[in-house]
Amino acid sequence: MNTAKSFTLTGSDGRPYTSPAKGHWGGHRRGKIYGRLDCPAAPRAIARGGYVNNRVFFADEQTALAAGYRPCGTCCKNRYQAWKSAQEKGEPWNP
Repeated sequence: MNTAKSFTLTGSDGRPYTSPAKGHWGGHRRGKIYGRLDCPAAPRAIARGGYVNNRVFFADEQTALAAGYRPCGTCCKNRYQAWKSAQEKGEPWNP
């Protein structure tokens, strides 16, 4: 009997896959936003309902970016501001 725990992460192609390791970043599928697992915005969104069904997890930040997600404005303020500035200028953004 296999008792090893597995986790569902999202890959750079946006598709879920099973991993033996826990993800280091979380996100919201519909909003295409990623952030830290300890982000204070996530529990607030969960308390309002609807968030849990669209929650995704990523192994690392590069994977979240490759899947088309943007940084959270709450827990990743500097990254978000840099991303937003690049969007306004029509430039690509890479942390």
